[in-house]
Amino acid sequence: MSRRRTPGTKKKIALLVSAAAVAGGGAFVMANASNAAQPTQQARTKAAQDSNVCQGLATALGNNQRFIEGQRADPDAQSAARIENREAVVAEIERKQAASGCAVGESAQDSQDAGRGAGEQAGEQAGGQAGGAAQAGEQVCAGSTVTLSGEGGAPAASSNRFPVGTRLKVTNLDNGRSTTVEVNSVSGSCALLNNAAFEQVREEGRFLIRRALIEKVG
Repeated sequence: MSRRRTPGTKKKIALLVSAAAVAGGGAFVMANASNAAQPTQQARTKAAQDSNVCQGLATALGNNQRFIEGQRADPDAQSAARIENREAVVAEIERKQAASGCAVGESAQDSQDAGRGAGEQAGEQAGGQAGGAAQAGEQVCAGSTVTLSGEGGAPAASSNRFPVGTRLKVTNLDNGRSTTVEVNSVSGSCALLNNAAFEQVREEGRFLIRRALIEKVG
């Protein structure tokens, strides 16, 4: 009869060490792959946030530029003061664009106007004429995005649809935060929040509210 040979103690230890090294190497490779994927995901997240910041600033700049153009096209006794104020706001927005790494002077106005159909433009005009007649508690400006005017002072809004003194409630549907403000001036959009009001509803690092609920409350 042949006797089965069993590996000695030293050989067993060597085999166990080899197996552990192989397993550890596999775990090391998996860990490295996981760690390598994290910076890529973080970079994508940061790029998306930067894109939102730049788009929000571009929209704010476009709104103010549109307002200035409107005042120059149809001036009244207060137009010069309004234009001077908005030009200061434009300069502030451009400083924020530079600080955020965005293209300074980039405006969303042209792209927005180019993407709107005649029906939508007509609807906005009709809404502008009827906006002041909306009932208290009624949702208005459905589908509108909300951004900041860049103006200081206590929380307030400006609008091209509602007269001065109108109270609007603006809710950011992405985070559930809301603010109720009074319209105190004219702007180029349905509801443009000043810096203080926008801070009450904004998401950190963003200058544009894509999903907004705007209600007339008084």
